[in-house]
Amino acid sequence: MGKPNTSDQLASAATNAVAASFSGLMSALGYLSASDLEQVRLAYRFADEAHLGQLRKDGTPYITHPIAVATQCADWNLDAQALMAALLHDAMEDCGVSKSELIERFGSPVAELVDGLTKLDRLQFNSREETQAESFRKMLLAMARDVRVILIKLADRSHNMRTMAEMPRSKWQRIAQETLDIYAPIAHRLGLNKTYRELEELCFRYLLPWRHAVISKAVTRARSRRRDLVHKVQSEVETVFQRAGMKVRIAGREKSLYSIYRKMDNKHLSFAQVTDIYGFRVIVDDTVACYTAMGLLHQLYKPVPGKFKDYIAIPKVNGYQSLHTTLVGPSSLNVEFQLRTDAMHLVAESGVAAHWLYKTSHPQPAANERLGTQWLQSLLDIQDETRDAAEFWDHVKGDLFPDAVYVFTPKGQILALPRGATVVDFAYAIHSRVGERVVSARINNEAKPLRTELKNGDVVEVGTQADAQPDPAWLGFVRTGRARSKIRQHLKTLAQSESQALGEQLLTQALRSEGFEALPAEAENRQLWDKLLRFSGNKSRAELLTDIGIGKRLATMVAKRFVPLLVEAGQRPDALLLSRERFAQGGSAVGMITLDGGENASVQFASCCRPVPGDAIKGYMGRGEGLIIHTSDCAVSRKLEQKDGERFSQVEWADEPVRQFDIGLGLTVNNVSGVLGKVAAALTAAGVDIVHIDMGETSTQDAKDMRMVIAVRDTGHWDAVLRSLRRAPWVMHARRLGHAET
Repeated sequence: MGKPNTSDQLASAATNAVAASFSGLMSALGYLSASDLEQVRLAYRFADEAHLGQLRKDGTPYITHPIAVATQCADWNLDAQALMAALLHDAMEDCGVSKSELIERFGSPVAELVDGLTKLDRLQFNSREETQAESFRKMLLAMARDVRVILIKLADRSHNMRTMAEMPRSKWQRIAQETLDIYAPIAHRLGLNKTYRELEELCFRYLLPWRHAVISKAVTRARSRRRDLVHKVQSEVETVFQRAGMKVRIAGREKSLYSIYRKMDNKHLSFAQVTDIYGFRVIVDDTVACYTAMGLLHQLYKPVPGKFKDYIAIPKVNGYQSLHTTLVGPSSLNVEFQLRTDAMHLVAESGVAAHWLYKTSHPQPAANERLGTQWLQSLLDIQDETRDAAEFWDHVKGDLFPDAVYVFTPKGQILALPRGATVVDFAYAIHSRVGERVVSARINNEAKPLRTELKNGDVVEVGTQADAQPDPAWLGFVRTGRARSKIRQHLKTLAQSESQALGEQLLTQALRSEGFEALPAEAENRQLWDKLLRFSGNKSRAELLTDIGIGKRLATMVAKRFVPLLVEAGQRPDALLLSRERFAQGGSAVGMITLDGGENASVQFASCCRPVPGDAIKGYMGRGEGLIIHTSDCAVSRKLEQKDGERFSQVEWADEPVRQFDIGLGLTVNNVSGVLGKVAAALTAAGVDIVHIDMGETSTQDAKDMRMVIAVRDTGHWDAVLRSLRRAPWVMHARRLGHAET
């Protein structure tokens, strides 16, 4: 991996030295009041003392880095508190300064900003990934409460990337990849396009230095070859606007090296095939002038079909507004034009930071003050349902998308969703209650499945039912972090309540085996339950029962601890109940767990033997998996019973199960044309559904083996299916299979 050339390094070092000088920072703070200026000066002095003796990798005093970060923040016209936090952002992490000391010296708002920027390296985590996820979670939540946190962080990362040549090469890959994966998308998501482009370019330079150098040379050669053509386009465009009497400002722009590389890579193009390298920005007075200017350009040059985008009528999710059109200029040179007003240009380059730029340069309220607030609020919503840092970051990454689709509600409201978003994402974007209860959808007045991916301009209408609930299968196709976190939270809540109910059943059953009729009521036996909870280490009765229900604790062990506490409290076991529970043979013991197939997450039916109603069964408390049901003759359960016998519980089937159950079917059939269709028709006629089919690779010229999973009501239904298949002339052999064979 090659370093950038020496002249680049010297130029970069000179630029950084100027940018990092304190006098340079002060000259950029003319928009602050005298009192604010003095506060920033005090923060500088404190930071300078705190970092005294510390050097950066290039040998310069460490304080040059906080000054450079504060200078970037000053370019966005951030307030004094943000500038002070920028100067102090490494004081807690690198200098041992406490948060309380910052509060005492500079106030709580500044201390909170610095705290939001401080990594969590001092805490102990299991892995680097876990540490990183927790750090990002902390930063993003601080950002959601105060967007200045991420602006300072992006300024910090930008300066680190600009000076990366001084870092050890071993760190280039990790830091550049992290920046490209996380910080650049956040900058884009918040509309900070200038910062976004710079971060991408710097990442490209350090991740793929050879490709960066090759494309840079190719662009330089193309620039020199086409300089006259570009000047001709600019001259002709300026002439058209002068004749029309329009006051415009025209600036040339060149596609960034990384965007050229990405287009070449994604579309498998050579450099010569990337035709839209050059472009112009046309800045006009107002919105109407944008459309007028576009009309004049379309009269001058022919537009490329399908290359016009109106981001003024429908802004991007980060607030970006412009008209985009690609025209065929002289010598068939494709040229992109972006047309916008001054206000739109400010937002296009600075995104959420434009709020502060507006405040200092415009007397009216900033139109973009709400930029990014919906996404920032969604971070807090996701956090409410996701306490695990890695899961939180997984949700957030899904929302850091560079593109979006724009869809409409039946009333004409526009919603921006990530590309690939589905009807379920749309429903959750309207409201979480709509998402939880959605059962049907119509897209452009046609009925569509809930997993349908939405396209630009779709009009989406969803139908709901009051008793509907989220389906776990939705997690396989939803794209937004909001929808994913809401679905997972609902499923966790549902599983917890089911596990708690199962735990109560299991503990009741275990106590009956010890001669006690029922669980003592919590309200009348508070001290008794408190003693039991101290033994188990649980915080509440509900938590203990949930742990039993998911197999973290054994009901028999808890019951054996409960018995002496009950005796101590004056209760005695019932000898008759004890005898009946322990020695009754045949029939159902009172308190036995009854299964009807509606138990959802708290009960699983083992795939090794696939039990169905009518089979003799037993229940095994898996560790953290809930109650797993096996057939009594299952080889897997027999091995478990020898090793872990205390984890088995008595279970029985309900009289009327509420659903069908999977069972393994093995068939050997004549190897003739259309035999699979005959099998499917026979099974349909027998009233069963095919869940899975495997044709295998053991076919001979005369016979073909099939292994299937089908759904039946009970063993009686299974016997009828088997008899029906065995009567078919093309079936040579039919049998029940265990999971190992299917």
